Amino acid sequence: MGLRPRARSGGEINRLGPRGTPTGLRLGPRGTPTGLRLGPRGTPTGLRLGPRGTPTGLRLGPRGTPTGLRLGLWILCFSWFCFTAHAQMKIPPETVQFWANILSVQLRETTTRYSGANILQKKLKDVESIIKIVDIDGRDQVRDFAEDMERMLGSKMKSVKRLAESAEDADLYHDFNKTLEFDYYNSMLVNTADEDGNFIELGGEFPLEKNKHFNNLPVNTQQSDVQVPTNVYNKDAYILNGIYWSEALNDVFMNNFQKDPTLTWQYFGSSSGFFRIYPGIKWTPDSNGVAAFDCRNRNWYIQAATSPKDIIIVVDISGSMKGLKMTIAKHTINTILDTLGENDFVNVIAYTDYVRYVEPCFKGTLVQADLDNREHFKVLVDELHVKGEGKVAKAMKESFKILNEAATKGQGSLCNQAIMLITDGAMEDFKDVFEEFNWPDRRVRLFTYLIGREMTFADNTKWIACNNKGYYTHISTLADVQENVMEYLHVLSRPMVINHNHDIIWTEAYMDTVLFATKAQSLLLMTTVAMPVFSKKKETLSHGILLGVVGSDIPLLEVMKLAPRYRLGPHGYAFLITNNGYILAHPDLRPLYKEGKTLKPKPNYNSVDLAEVEWEDIDEILRTAMVKGEMGTLSLNVRASVDKAKRPLFLTNDYFYTTINDTPFSFGMVLTRGHGQLMFMGTVSVEEGLHDLTSPDLSISNEWTYCETDIDPHHRKYSQLQAVIRYLQGKEPDLECDEVLLQQTLFDAVVTAPLESYWQAIMLNASGMEMGVETAFLGTRSGLIRLTRYTGIETRVAKKFLTPADKDNLFTVDHFPLWYRLAMENPPGRFIYYIPVEDKDNRDKTGVSKYVIATTAVTVSSGGKMAMAGAIGVQMSLEMLEKRLWTIAFQPADTDCTDVEGVCPLSCQSTDVNCFLVDSNGFIIVSKERSEVGRFFGEVDGSVMAALIKSGMYKKVSLYDYQGMCRSGHSHSSSARPLLSPFYGLAAVIKWFFSHMLMFLLEFNFCGLWHSDYVVDAHKAKRTDALQPCDTEYPGFMLDNSIKETNSLLKCGRCQKMFVVQAVPDSNLVLMVVQADCDCSRQYSSITLEPKEVKYNASVKCNRMKSQKVRRRPKSCHAYHPKENAKDCGGASEISLSVALFLASLATSLALRRWT
Repeated sequence: MGLRPRARSGGEINRLGPRGTPTGLRLGPRGTPTGLRLGPRGTPTGLRLGPRGTPTGLRLGPRGTPTGLRLGLWILCFSWFCFTAHAQMKIPPETVQFWANILSVQLRETTTRYSGANILQKKLKDVESIIKIVDIDGRDQVRDFAEDMERMLGSKMKSVKRLAESAEDADLYHDFNKTLEFDYYNSMLVNTADEDGNFIELGGEFPLEKNKHFNNLPVNTQQSDVQVPTNVYNKDAYILNGIYWSEALNDVFMNNFQKDPTLTWQYFGSSSGFFRIYPGIKWTPDSNGVAAFDCRNRNWYIQAATSPKDIIIVVDISGSMKGLKMTIAKHTINTILDTLGENDFVNVIAYTDYVRYVEPCFKGTLVQADLDNREHFKVLVDELHVKGEGKVAKAMKESFKILNEAATKGQGSLCNQAIMLITDGAMEDFKDVFEEFNWPDRRVRLFTYLIGREMTFADNTKWIACNNKGYYTHISTLADVQENVMEYLHVLSRPMVINHNHDIIWTEAYMDTVLFATKAQSLLLMTTVAMPVFSKKKETLSHGILLGVVGSDIPLLEVMKLAPRYRLGPHGYAFLITNNGYILAHPDLRPLYKEGKTLKPKPNYNSVDLAEVEWEDIDEILRTAMVKGEMGTLSLNVRASVDKAKRPLFLTNDYFYTTINDTPFSFGMVLTRGHGQLMFMGTVSVEEGLHDLTSPDLSISNEWTYCETDIDPHHRKYSQLQAVIRYLQGKEPDLECDEVLLQQTLFDAVVTAPLESYWQAIMLNASGMEMGVETAFLGTRSGLIRLTRYTGIETRVAKKFLTPADKDNLFTVDHFPLWYRLAMENPPGRFIYYIPVEDKDNRDKTGVSKYVIATTAVTVSSGGKMAMAGAIGVQMSLEMLEKRLWTIAFQPADTDCTDVEGVCPLSCQSTDVNCFLVDSNGFIIVSKERSEVGRFFGEVDGSVMAALIKSGMYKKVSLYDYQGMCRSGHSHSSSARPLLSPFYGLAAVIKWFFSHMLMFLLEFNFCGLWHSDYVVDAHKAKRTDALQPCDTEYPGFMLDNSIKETNSLLKCGRCQKMFVVQAVPDSNLVLMVVQADCDCSRQYSSITLEPKEVKYNASVKCNRMKSQKVRRRPKSCHAYHPKENAKDCGGASEISLSVALFLASLATSLALRRWT
């Protein structure tokens, strides 16, 4: 076999003869060059050395030079011999090939016998006459799925509309009573008793019962209850009146739930701060023991209350803003940013005597206020420092120019426009600026936030807001920020309220971990449908009073169940995106990341663009068409990956997409060429199928919807298999079931039934059982799994395999089992072997828990078409495969080595060689070192892996992850003192104590003495090694099945390493035998699968951040109404801290500053 040359990177490959020996040098039976015999001490016979190591019989001149040419030739020959003799191991390729062939035969016998693959394939052959294979029409199917989703989401919108109408009527007929006394169920206090066992005020008895529909949370489906944020007085007159009239919503909540039992949480968020939720729950306080949740801060509330908006935040960073003022100003900016969503646009400008863009890259433009950009602004705002004199006129002109240009060019939201001025005083006259840019239309609103306790410039600051249809607020403490910032939303909502435009909004995907902070609540992505609630009272019509927002949560998992997995195939999938191109649901969306052992939501989990997941669509044809709401198809050759993204696949995907009417969403689905576009149907009787469905070795996916068990509460207790059986038996005729899926399941149950008796017969033949085969299993396209356990749980290595906790190997709502998907990409009848990839943090270095899975596809044919029917396989212990290989890869001492050149006898147990069994993706299945099993071979031996890549036996596949998390590597440093001194340390501690005490005093609000405890979350210091979103590139490897064998000799420093690689026939395995005593780690680095961050230069990064991708704007906009009462433009807030206390604290602060 010819050998491929290797690049001389770190070493050369000697040219080998036909059997792999260096040309010009023949090896004897022990690997020594013929014609050169060694004596007992390793010296060439016929050449004796004197006492000083010089050859006897050779004369040296007076200076030690040889006296003849023969000595020079001898030295050259001897030096060459010493250099090469160490590396002359010869591994016979024919021996390795012989081992691979035997291993292939034995593995195939074992897997075929214990899996029953031939039995199942024969049974499928027998029923081909009653099978019909049909092509899936992707266009019709995507339309059917979308219509089902429209009906489901439409029913949620109707429920929300009923809530809004009832709330407005209840308020209309309620007269405000400032002396109202009313006890209600406070969700924080319900079922709470005092020391005497009596229920505390607002904490009466509130029956709660666990409910499967609500994630097994204890709930009360007969009553709603109310949550009030800690910073809102729970018996305030406005709170009590709102809670009183909103009691009318209880009947509507329950009526909605009866009409649509798939509804989850329904709620009303009041503009005064309380939150009524159905069903009622016991609210779990946050880690600080308070109810920090405020419904008015939630995205669903803000989006429903206002139309899209363009916001320019202008902040004063002149010298007068130092200290606490700057802290309050930064908190105000961050709070404003938190009120923005993906339909809004923003920029932040700081000013002194000149204008400074917080992000220079965004100069003169507006950027989408998605999560990435908002968080980016927050980081930059945190780094602002005060200096100079404040002149706001230039900043105002710049802001107007940005907004005017955006409107002219059709950029931004094309709806509301506003400037937020954050300052401690505006001394200039702005009349000329407003006359030039904003009067008389007043198209741009101005909101002013006066920071600090100084009231000198209050009138001027208020004049700016009142003359530009805005609102003025005075913020003197951090505690004032939240309430005062929210005022601008009420102003922007006025035109909508006066017009009585009840626009329904849908939010992007989000995880509501705050709302239900309980262990029983899984982190489900959801969307919210919400609608504003207005006051219909005539006397307040021009004020445009927003009463609040009603809404309901829809778990996206439930929406995606309407695109059932069985109609998409093993590699197919469905997905949803928003009008901005962000993903709502997609099987490749990974919203969580691992920090240590804790799973956390990624900072940008709900602003992942479709182009970042479907990254093979380089021209963004798919994204653009879907965002525009078009219907169509697209075909792409894609690189996919499975098994924790370590195993690459090449697929051809056909994309089908359409819009979902009356929502901002678009729906798409993927069918994979080959096996994803065919479906076969077979007919069996219900009686026959029922008999086989009750088999103890059979299960169906509990995450698929065979029958809808969530509509009738009485059906929720049934598993999917129980529901199917009861429906087919006629015991539950009211169940809504998928008749096509049921027929497929019945057919699969009947066809696979012979495997039950086959497996049982093997188990009964105890003498014929082979130790180490633990489980036989099969799966079909209908989500059906049959399995048998050949060993008991106490001796089984793979205790978790195919248990309910083993999600990777089960049929779930978003994927087929891993073994099923891998089998589909290999020729039917050929078994593939693999060890599941382990997380680096959970890697088992002992190998005790490792096991091997062998699986193959089974097919059915009809009418000249072939469809995949399922996959079948076995799971065996690693020890079994090891014993099999070591037994085969061994030549006893009496082996006939007459015709063998090289090491003979050869054994993998020898210390001279290392033997590996490696799969088609380069992962080690068997090694002498247990700690190497499951690892990528390139990590263990980079030299051989490099040679295999160069020879083409393994091909590198570049993959990309635009949802990666990388160590930031940034540290926030400041100037340090030149010397270490105990004084500075003590001073720092004292300063820290008094400064925090000062902050407490300045933030303290006496109303908190009679309100609930008020707590402001502290700003946590940023970790320097924190994980941040990033783009990464990582490799995967695939075996080229056309190359069956290769061998080579690698030169590594003072030695040479020989290796032989042989494919194991009828499998995805290769057998590697590598010389063990030649270390090439200095010349060849290891090859890893670790992702590498894709670094962008400043220019590219800037362009990426401010790029405006195609998006579909919301249909409605309410930015103006002629009857709006612009005179309602705010006033100074009450100062809640005594002047004496303020002056004393300020003096303390100044003294500390001078001291330190």
